[in-house]
Amino acid sequence: MRTTRRDAGALRVAIDHTGYYPEVVTDGVFAAVAGEDVLSFYVHHEPTFDRDEVRRHLTVVVLTPSRLILAHTDEHPGDDLLPDPYTSTSTEAISLASVRSVVVTRMIANPTSGPTPPAEAVLTIGWGGVGRVDLEPASCSDPDCDADHGYTGVIAGDDFSLRVSAVAEGTAAVHGLLEFAEALSSRTHGA
Repeated sequence: MRTTRRDAGALRVAIDHTGYYPEVVTDGVFAAVAGEDVLSFYVHHEPTFDRDEVRRHLTVVVLTPSRLILAHTDEHPGDDLLPDPYTSTSTEAISLASVRSVVVTRMIANPTSGPTPPAEAVLTIGWGGVGRVDLEPASCSDPDCDADHGYTGVIAGDDFSLRVSAVAEGTAAVHGLLEFAEALSSRTHGA
């Protein structure tokens, strides 16, 4: 999960280690990387639940000198168009100059006992690609008022978010996500 400059080989090993269609995932990720150096990456393998079936999902985030690459691979049962089971890989390449925010949340258990490794970490990256609008009816402070005050709400950017837990994925996974977040932050501070 940790890499150094120009270490595409370590990314391949991390993808292979998941055992989740490594050739398919590697093909999609490296097509999006398009020959750029790999400065940092994070590979996150997680199950998803679809009714009574468990399916797998793999997220790969890659930092290159100029872009942030997001790759998501899912498995699907056959359907009307593709009768056999299949995977879908979606990649997105975001210019580092477009990254508006890198939000890192660390959850520390028993903080009064001194420094301990984070129990969980959440990385949220915003670049303005996806916006969420949360609306609710507006009201006033008069309890007898029955007028329509319209709506109030918040517009929030929420392009990508990834949560990792030491209990589920291990302390090394949390540390790896935090290292990736630090590498991304260092490349976007002047963008």
